Amino acid sequence: MTSASSPPFSFQLEASEKTEKGTARAGTFKTPHGEVKTPMFMPVGTHSTVKTMSWSQVKDTGASMVLCNSYHLYLRPGPELIEKAGGLHQWMNWNGPILTDSGGFQVFSLSQLRDIREDGVRFKDPISGNYHFIGPKESMTIQNSLGPDVIMAFDECPPYPATRDYASQSLEKTHRWLDECFQHHARPHDQALFPIVQGSTYPDLREKSAQFVQDFPAYGFAIGGVSVGEPREEINRIVELTAPFLPKDKPRYLMGVGTPEDLLDCIRRGMDMFDCVMPTRIARHGSFFSPDGRRIIKNAEFKEDFGPLVEGCSCFTCQNHSRAYIRHLFRQKEWTASMLMSIHNIQFLIETTQSARQAVLDSRFEDFYTETMVRLGKAKVV
Repeated sequence: MTSASSPPFSFQLEASEKTEKGTARAGTFKTPHGEVKTPMFMPVGTHSTVKTMSWSQVKDTGASMVLCNSYHLYLRPGPELIEKAGGLHQWMNWNGPILTDSGGFQVFSLSQLRDIREDGVRFKDPISGNYHFIGPKESMTIQNSLGPDVIMAFDECPPYPATRDYASQSLEKTHRWLDECFQHHARPHDQALFPIVQGSTYPDLREKSAQFVQDFPAYGFAIGGVSVGEPREEINRIVELTAPFLPKDKPRYLMGVGTPEDLLDCIRRGMDMFDCVMPTRIARHGSFFSPDGRRIIKNAEFKEDFGPLVEGCSCFTCQNHSRAYIRHLFRQKEWTASMLMSIHNIQFLIETTQSARQAVLDSRFEDFYTETMVRLGKAKVV
């Protein structure tokens, strides 16, 4: 823990490189539970665990910070129990930094099971059938009890596509709620509250939101409302027009983005932090990342392939098991296959961000970007 005389959070920008689409950055974000080097990818532990993996396995992938979902943890097992256990770090036995999202995205994705009000959202638990209410105050109470290092403001995540009228009204609500979040945030000394920039696909609304959130004493900022169904080109456009309005001396978190090409595109446009369920989700469905694009393990081409998932990869899976073995496990519906591919996929994304960071430090990010995207088969620059 930090001393009383030093701030618990800080961000040092170590290097930057102008690109054709913005400015790629390399920095260090200091938190009460350690430093993280940016750009960086956070594995998602929705229910306080990364699916099919132990925390020691997550740590071995090189993960420095993880994300947990306050909506799911609020419903089960409840923040009171986790607080009684000593907070998420003790509950999970993870001693590195943790970020929780506010639950806003999950609540608003319920569509038929929720009622958006001016003061928050009433929603139905799709499992138990019980009704709950979360607004800015409740979200802060939940996240304060969970005890992560970084917490997110409660916002409304508009769908894609959204009309301008809806996006504008939604943004006004998000801004009112942000003010309430800071009013009710009970642990500003050891939890950093990140505002979220919204505004759907409308440039003037995104700029308005990016300017508004800077009026608050935040240690970092997030861009939300992407990865809700829009094409890759639209995500890049939103990030490209929003990032320049955010402070250069604070970390920038792009929520819910996590393919190798999306990470590189958005690092190129100035983003620092990322999370996504993608690496473990596609692992459970039999896919793995490679420098040449995504591959499907159940394909017949791997039946007698005794090499690793990716030649030269240092992850546990590639160092110890073959494609043929993992294909066999997957075809037999053994969960070990999902675990092994999840380990690989998460480490692949983490090493992608680490390589991008080194490229920025070496002032060669654009060359690195082009070389990597060509090999991924995503040579079209967007």
